[in-house]
Amino acid sequence: MKTIAISGSPRENVGKRDAKELRYEGKVPAVLYGGKEQQHFAVVISDLRDVIYTAEVNFVELDVNGTKTKAIVKDTQFHPLTDILMHIDFLQLFDEKEIVMEIPVKLTGTSPGVKMGGKMVQKLRKLRVKALPNKMPQSVEVSIAKLEVGSLVRVRDIEGDGYVITNTPEDTIVSVGMSRALKQAETEAAKGKK
Repeated sequence: MKTIAISGSPRENVGKRDAKELRYEGKVPAVLYGGKEQQHFAVVISDLRDVIYTAEVNFVELDVNGTKTKAIVKDTQFHPLTDILMHIDFLQLFDEKEIVMEIPVKLTGTSPGVKMGGKMVQKLRKLRVKALPNKMPQSVEVSIAKLEVGSLVRVRDIEGDGYVITNTPEDTIVSVGMSRALKQAETEAAKGKK
């Protein structure tokens, strides 16, 4: 899993007034959970761009006052009107403790059903994955190379290497159905045989 380094500055005061001043300075109030005690700090909003505004999932190496901590983004809060990041929560990682993250699905291969004119529908774009930090995948690869028209790939069909997918096993990840053009072609072919 890719790691992005972010540096933060500790917060002396914790409250609405202090948070408002930080945002005015272009910083975001942040909290690190999971360790012995919560750690309150502030991060420059531009440093979070590669962590928040991306489809990828990354680990974060926080550097607050010279102390480095490996973490993941646990929660973000945005302003309802301006969509500006208002607050961010991080969860500290430990090598021996499992975590659950939403990992993107990466489709691989070419579906023969789509080549024949079928319509591919991807229902799940992210899967909940439980693993130790060193076993967490960057993405979950799902092969569509054998998907014919009318077939699908469910969560239970995916086997993780050192990780477990916690979504419902019956959930459909991707399927190939009949497109309108293919249905019309089959109907016309059936009419021609009569």
